[in-house]
Amino acid sequence: MTIAPADLGPREFSFTDDDFRALARLARAEFGLSLSESKKPLVYSRLARRLRARNIARFQDYMDLLGKSDEAEERLELISALTTNVTSFFREKHHFETLRSQLAPALGKQSRVRIWSAGCSSGQEPFSIAMTLLDVLPDSARTNVRILATDIDPAVVRRARAGQYPREEAESIPPDLRKSWTKPVAGPSGAFEMNDQTRKLISFAELNLIEPWPFRGPFDAIFCRNVAIYFDQETQQTLWNRFAEMLREGGFLFIGHSERVTGPALQALTTAGVTTYRKKPGASSATAT
Repeated sequence: MTIAPADLGPREFSFTDDDFRALARLARAEFGLSLSESKKPLVYSRLARRLRARNIARFQDYMDLLGKSDEAEERLELISALTTNVTSFFREKHHFETLRSQLAPALGKQSRVRIWSAGCSSGQEPFSIAMTLLDVLPDSARTNVRILATDIDPAVVRRARAGQYPREEAESIPPDLRKSWTKPVAGPSGAFEMNDQTRKLISFAELNLIEPWPFRGPFDAIFCRNVAIYFDQETQQTLWNRFAEMLREGGFLFIGHSERVTGPALQALTTAGVTTYRKKPGASSATAT
């Protein structure tokens, strides 16, 4: 008789140190993720679900599966399992205050505005950016203002693009912005969605940050918050430097509360507030596209 997965104990699958190291090498090579030995129990608990879903008996067999050329979707399931898409509207409010008070007024004088939400998860961050811009610059939806929102996980990009959220998430949106830029979804659930003006500002796409980027910038601001925490220091410093190159002079980089910019990027960036950096005058920027 076959025992159902739910009846098995916590060590349902054999998971050796060699298995962990092989997964860690793959995660580093494919996605830039840094998996320390201390994360072995977490990796086991999260990936055991994938073994059950694929009806695989051993982690070694799962590694063989990930190596197949036609299993790109499973590799994305891997990254989704190993990372946490925790987000909310107007998370780390000080960044949006800087956007509102320091950046948006200057952007209103420009003919072209570009902002990047790198690691947009299910969309709360780019929609928060859009609502802030629309509140300060109501004509944004009719002018050359665009927000690029990217994430490596196709599932969360699909949710972000849908722009619909449960009722309880509305509590983190200021009431005046909620009234102006969202609308209720028909039905008894109390869910809401972003309105057309807000959606028009944003383009959603899948993107692996450690691979080549199919755009050139420059950006007036880049939000990349609580993404680099998954990378080792070398990968982090490479990412900060690439972001610095993508910013226009005076542009802002907003990062997560536990992150800090280090390495060569500090030649181009200077601190401008809590987990906020700004491109120094005279530092080189990407060519506008």
